[in-house]
Amino acid sequence: MTTKAIFSIALFILTYIILLILAICLTILCIAGAIAIIAAKPMFATVALGIGLGSLGLFIIAFLFKFIFKKHKIDRTHLTEITKTDEPKLFQFIEEITIETETHFPNKIYLSSDVNACVFYDSSFWSMFFPIKKNLQIGLGLVNTITEQEFKAILAHEFGHFSQRSMKVGSYVYNVNQVIFNMLYDNESFDKMIQKWASTSGYFAIFVMLSLKIIKGIQWILKKMYDYINLNYLALSREMEFHADEVAANVAGYPPLKHSLLRMDLADHSYNSVLNFYSEKISENIKSENIYKEQSYVMSFLGKESDLTFKNNLPEVTELDLSKYNKSKLNIKDQWASHPSVEERILNIEKTNIIKENPNNIPAILLFNNPELIQTKLTEKLFSQIEYTDKITSFKMDDFKSEYVDNYEKNSFNKIFNGYYDNKNPNYFDVDTIDTSQKSETFESLFDKEKIDMVYDFIALENDKNTLTDISKNNFQIKTFDYDGQKFKANEAQGITTRLEEEIENLKAKITENDIKIYSYFYQQTPNKDYREALNLKYRNFFKFDAAFNLKIEMYSNLLNAAHFFHVVTPLEQIKSNLTEFKKVEKEFKKEISDVLHQEIYKPELTEPIKENFEKYLAEDWVYFSNQNYLDNEMEILFTAMNDYNYVLSKGYFQTKKDLLNFKNKLFENNHLLSNVVS
Repeated sequence: MTTKAIFSIALFILTYIILLILAICLTILCIAGAIAIIAAKPMFATVALGIGLGSLGLFIIAFLFKFIFKKHKIDRTHLTEITKTDEPKLFQFIEEITIETETHFPNKIYLSSDVNACVFYDSSFWSMFFPIKKNLQIGLGLVNTITEQEFKAILAHEFGHFSQRSMKVGSYVYNVNQVIFNMLYDNESFDKMIQKWASTSGYFAIFVMLSLKIIKGIQWILKKMYDYINLNYLALSREMEFHADEVAANVAGYPPLKHSLLRMDLADHSYNSVLNFYSEKISENIKSENIYKEQSYVMSFLGKESDLTFKNNLPEVTELDLSKYNKSKLNIKDQWASHPSVEERILNIEKTNIIKENPNNIPAILLFNNPELIQTKLTEKLFSQIEYTDKITSFKMDDFKSEYVDNYEKNSFNKIFNGYYDNKNPNYFDVDTIDTSQKSETFESLFDKEKIDMVYDFIALENDKNTLTDISKNNFQIKTFDYDGQKFKANEAQGITTRLEEEIENLKAKITENDIKIYSYFYQQTPNKDYREALNLKYRNFFKFDAAFNLKIEMYSNLLNAAHFFHVVTPLEQIKSNLTEFKKVEKEFKKEISDVLHQEIYKPELTEPIKENFEKYLAEDWVYFSNQNYLDNEMEILFTAMNDYNYVLSKGYFQTKKDLLNFKNKLFENNHLLSNVVS
């Protein structure tokens, strides 16, 4: 893999040299042609043509060399450097691992706030030729959610990278990518220069257009080179991950690395859940005292909600938990992934079968001198980046727990349904035609494992069908794929899609049948006529909202497509044409927002800031573009309204569905209460 990656870099260098030689030859020919034109008949027109022709080659040369003048600044403001004086126990722990892995101690050690650990280095032009001093970055959100033995395994993995000479290839790839990126996308100043030159004279404009055509051809070649280099390097990166995992297994045993890998997603989700919680508190000028204590609480809470077992006071995530609802039969090797999947990594380290006796399972956070001090310090640094409008207050832990649980319950469905509705909605059926006189099944059988599997089989089939459709349309550049353990060529995707469509329809019919039985069950559970009518009405309301929601989403999708040109460089005349088309779609969007403001179902979600955003948007006929420039303020008003609309619409759907499920839960509880009284 290293050989392939180095060969691809060498090929790029050769390609670049050839392009440069051709550009120099073109420049010489252009200058020679310019001199000949002017010498043949000296006059204004020939001088202008000569200068324009001469500039053609010079622009190509400038384009190929402009990356040299680009400065790259590395932002480390989010990192906190620590020293041996600060954390002697942690440094001793790290030093012992470097001895075991036979690698050099990191050049510098930094703390970040997130759930991560990585090796990085100062990659510059000179790093391609001289030894690279590697730094270690440790995420406090990671250390906060693992044991000391797991931390040892993770650091041993990172030091496994220290030992890899193939890491130097990364420095070459980084610099090559910087060069290619600069020539493909970082062209704002170059475009301004060339357009300014073109506007000087119509003679110059002809040659500017020619140079842009040539540059587009060069960019096409560079794009192909970028894909080729990075596909080879990413393949190498995946192999390097496997190797580093084996180093970790040898140092700490494979179980600690396995457990930390399986828990990583939960730890990251818990951390981000706390961040999202406080993002909603910015307008109230509220921040966290210690985000890491809150992360630990959320991880424990979610672990209990998911019925996970706990060991060393940490939730134990299994491979089954990880793939519980992933029933896809489609397997496509992701060539653009820098890391193997967690499942692949676990299979690889289990082969080592290395288990260490007496692992140290105390919390890894205790390696810090004063864990709470470092947690609050990084919390303070994290929140210092936010601009508050008034005096800041900190949330106490008890307040956080209470409000987080309250929010969780508001935004999730009752556990009695066993996750049946978590990722599906009740399928449509005509409530008035259902025969509710037939004896219904038991509650347990309606929401048992077989029914849950049926739902997730359907979701997997739908996702597989969509992916296979993309493959058949060549949206994925792959040659082969595996489906249900069998290898297929890309051109066979359409045939499998047709087969899946039949399976999807059959499964959908079975799920609808179960949804009807669920309705019948709840209808029969209450002899109360008012309750039965209320159940009937809530189903009707949900199906009505569901149908309207699909139309609204279609309209919103059309609006997004119509607004796409705002995000890309577009010729002036095309912008005017696009705006005319956008205005047609926007007219319907404005009507939808006006309706949302007056509908009862959305009122709980219409906070004062959202209402103000909607009213500001509706108050004017915004133009968005004037005097050859986009109007940033008006664009912000538009996109804020679009984002708010999507949010309010989604929340309205969720609340309509939750209202139906809560009512069914109420019927269930009432029936059980009545049964207990009778018995």
